[in-house]
Amino acid sequence: MGTRFWLFPQTPTDENSLPAEQVELSPPAGSLEPGPADHSMYVIFPVGKDLEYGMHKDPQGRDFVYLPPWDGEIYEQASPDQDGHFLHYQDVNDGRFHAAHIYASIRFTLDVWESYFGRTINWHFRNHYDRAEINILPDFDNAIIGYGFVEVGTYVDKKDGSLSPFSLNFDVLAHEVGHGIVYAEVGMPDPKRESAEYLGFQESCADIVSMVAALHFESIVQEVLESTSGNLYMHNHLNRFAETSSSKQIRLACNDLKLSDFSAGWSDEHILAQPLTGAIFDILVDIFHEELVRVGAISSSLEHISDQLEGSDSYHSELQDEFDEAYSSNPKLFREALIFARDSLAKLMIETWARLEADHLEYLDVLDAMLKADNAVFDNAYRKIIDVNFRWREIGVAKVGPKLPKKQDDPESHTHSNRTLVLEDEPVASVSYQQRYLLARHI
Repeated sequence: MGTRFWLFPQTPTDENSLPAEQVELSPPAGSLEPGPADHSMYVIFPVGKDLEYGMHKDPQGRDFVYLPPWDGEIYEQASPDQDGHFLHYQDVNDGRFHAAHIYASIRFTLDVWESYFGRTINWHFRNHYDRAEINILPDFDNAIIGYGFVEVGTYVDKKDGSLSPFSLNFDVLAHEVGHGIVYAEVGMPDPKRESAEYLGFQESCADIVSMVAALHFESIVQEVLESTSGNLYMHNHLNRFAETSSSKQIRLACNDLKLSDFSAGWSDEHILAQPLTGAIFDILVDIFHEELVRVGAISSSLEHISDQLEGSDSYHSELQDEFDEAYSSNPKLFREALIFARDSLAKLMIETWARLEADHLEYLDVLDAMLKADNAVFDNAYRKIIDVNFRWREIGVAKVGPKLPKKQDDPESHTHSNRTLVLEDEPVASVSYQQRYLLARHI
């Protein structure tokens, strides 16, 4: 028996949010330590830690690296009950619940993807750290995976000032795990060989990791299908990433951006990721549709019209009634087809990553690797839809321009700096006494 937790599949922002679900994670009941902590990670809520991990400058302008472990005081940790579970934590105002929820989100995502890999996924920083330190830093306006750590802060809406803790946002936490998976499986480029498209690739893959993981919540599958009748291009939880409320999100999978939109340049890797994310999401939808046709849930003519109208303004008005009718007749077949598409995409992504190198990576390399993966795993079953969707996004045709200065309202980048800091074959340098003194004074 695994260890049980309460886990929100969707950020609890209002009465329309999905309720917390009881999940059973892979660590055997009774094996987890307070934190929660297991063999690969531990969660803490530091007292007085106001500075995030990573590269910093002291008042004299000298660079120093601030990395785990935190050796100061911590707040009371979440501890298992007498049966080894964490179900007694369910109060969203309790910091111990936030710690348990962070752990459950990360472990759930790893469990999902390790089941596809058929093996353990090792952290990319395993040469220096046996375990990841997961810490709660409420005043940090971000959530980020870095070298030996994951730090989880709070989203602040710049328009109305509302707060949404990332500790309760499964999508954001799964997204950070996605970065870690791709760092471990594809690698991190030499700084001199890092391409703009590698940065977009990282953000795109992190979103796909989160999307696939979310589809392992039965409530998400049901909500997506019931709200769309299988028309996945409607705005729904599946294609809205980093939701901060029932109506707000940071980015969308069902977008119409093409690589040519960045020919003049780019300023944010999250947005640069959208053509690749859109292509991969379109592949998921096409696999879903083909499976629906195969099992007789929709007609081949509906699939054909859907392909023809994709990206047009008339898509929803002309097709939604047919999707509604088809779904109401065969909801079970729709569910099975969506699960099939989910699993197929996950396997396709894993085999694609295995064929990529981080240095000088371009989206065209992703296309080539995915076509080879399709040949190896699915005997070219999806070759046409992969090629069509990448070509529609002008991947392999258009070129990305230079990096431009960020606009004032662009989201903060978290691809560079503290996330990509790597200590190559060197012991982790401890912070000096003077720097610890400055840290204690919050520099």
